Amino acid sequence: MKIGVLKEISDQRIALTPAGVKKLADQQVTVLVEAGAGQGSNADDDAFSAAGAKVTARKTVLAESDLLLSIHPPEPADLDQVRKGSILVALFAPFEREGVGDELHARGLRAYSLDMIPRSSLAQAMDVLSSMASIAGYRAVLTAAMALPRYFPMMITAAGTVKPAKVLVLGAGVAGLQAIATAKRLGAQVEASDVRLAAKEEVESLGAQFIQVEGAAEDKDAGGYAVAQSEEFLQRQREEVARRAARADVIITTAQVRGRKAPVLVSKDTVEQMRPGSVIIDLAAASGGNCALTEDGKVVDHGGVKIYAASSLPATLPEDASTLFSNNVVNFVQLMLEDGKLSETLDHDILTASLITPATSVAPK
Repeated sequence: MKIGVLKEISDQRIALTPAGVKKLADQQVTVLVEAGAGQGSNADDDAFSAAGAKVTARKTVLAESDLLLSIHPPEPADLDQVRKGSILVALFAPFEREGVGDELHARGLRAYSLDMIPRSSLAQAMDVLSSMASIAGYRAVLTAAMALPRYFPMMITAAGTVKPAKVLVLGAGVAGLQAIATAKRLGAQVEASDVRLAAKEEVESLGAQFIQVEGAAEDKDAGGYAVAQSEEFLQRQREEVARRAARADVIITTAQVRGRKAPVLVSKDTVEQMRPGSVIIDLAAASGGNCALTEDGKVVDHGGVKIYAASSLPATLPEDASTLFSNNVVNFVQLMLEDGKLSETLDHDILTASLITPATSVAPK
């Protein structure tokens, strides 16, 4: 069996590191890696060869792989070169790209989307969304600290005392909790809000104050994800955020709902109440943004408040991001393997949950 690894077109990360290659090669699987694929994550071709991979051209990886790994979905021109019956594993974002599974099915391909892996105890070792969210939360605080024209920690000096920065984190999932922990380590005063009451204990365990807005809807079947809220609740939440934001030096927003536009939590009026020099890091920019003034891919300056559309922060730490992503992918791919070959059934709850093409579309090799 041949597993192929593509070089990402606009991302410094890679889906499988040399350490990941070795784990798969030890199971008698042949791994093909596109030449130069690991450059951005400090893994050269020699490292992949030493781990047991065959380093080759992109067209060879596409044409010969039984199972193709990438972070971002292959482009249509690449898909034209993939054999029918092959399996693709990537972040296909089917909640955002309607019909992507049908398109791949029409090409005779079987596809698994890594962002469909359930957030369960059994799937923790494969949860790429959580791995990348942790990096995003960490990097968001560092980005804010660099952009803020003030200290994060309290500083007592001969020239006077500087008060600690006030950080407001909206959304206490994996990214939010990492942002809280990082901001606290830098000495900031931190407040955090989340629609899930279960997040309260986690927020407070990190030393932050939990902002509770009554009346949030929760869904035990949502797999740990936030669910859509009523307009009445969102209005109350916006009002509470506005009160806290006026005093905040930094706001980090992480609130997203799968398959829907991100809720607007920070209005234009709220931004205009903030002090000049304050910073907003919007991690939900790719799905519309939690701030009304967010423009994906840009830094907006509104009355001296800088709003960063930060939807690709994991890619700014490509070495560690690649390591975590690769570990997740290896654990996922191992569900498909039996004695170095593809399982005859591919019958596993995690595989079933992440399959985005019809289960009968392709017979496993």
